[in-house]
Amino acid sequence: MIEIFRSSEVDRARSAGAVVANILHELRERSTVGVNLLDIDEWARKLIVAAGAQSCYVDYAPSFGNGPFGHYICMAVNDAVLHGLPHDYALRDGDLVTLDLAVLKNGMAADAAVSFIVGPTKPASSIRLIEATENALAAAIDAARPGNRIGDISYAIGSVLEEAGYSINTEFGGHGIGSVMHGDPHIPNTGRPGRGYKLRPGLLLALEPWVMEDTDALITDPDGWTLRSATGCRTAHSEHTIAITTGAAEILTAPR
Repeated sequence: MIEIFRSSEVDRARSAGAVVANILHELRERSTVGVNLLDIDEWARKLIVAAGAQSCYVDYAPSFGNGPFGHYICMAVNDAVLHGLPHDYALRDGDLVTLDLAVLKNGMAADAAVSFIVGPTKPASSIRLIEATENALAAAIDAARPGNRIGDISYAIGSVLEEAGYSINTEFGGHGIGSVMHGDPHIPNTGRPGRGYKLRPGLLLALEPWVMEDTDALITDPDGWTLRSATGCRTAHSEHTIAITTGAAEILTAPR
């Protein structure tokens, strides 16, 4: 079911979005060479609790995972891209890391993800990969205006990623958000303009372009959660929660 929210509910989603943005910013700053992924998960737990919020992941048990997830944040490194399960791994110089965080506060959820490179070594191909997802996200947000359709958002994302030379997986993409983390509608990362649900003020969406360097095929780790590129290539993922307004979309998870 697609939900349309009142202004008071969007205000609460805005508050949840600020929590997500602030925590991701702090965790990114603290994710340096030698830091263990399990330490980042513990920092996330403490920051979420301090903000008066709840992680959407701890009890998350969808049909595609080996749930419940049991951790507070998704962390993907190098060839991992989605639903990365925190584990005993110390970050190394040049690692490409994605932090993906969703929280619930006062009954409303917000979700965002950021990819970045740890340490002084910055492989050009990894920078390009991250920039492609960031540019696709910016194009998607620009297309998210009342009267446009879900297909217009998907087309905007796909056009940027394909122009950058990447193939696109459509199994996982953006989604509706609000009273739950994952709701309708599904937003594929490529599509045809002018198709799908018409955007209306009060609709909340999590837009999340992600891409793999030389494939569109995924494999699942033995942990039952972590999705990786089938070829072992690097990946990147950028995400914001937005609110459809009467004009340009409002980014609820942008750092303040």
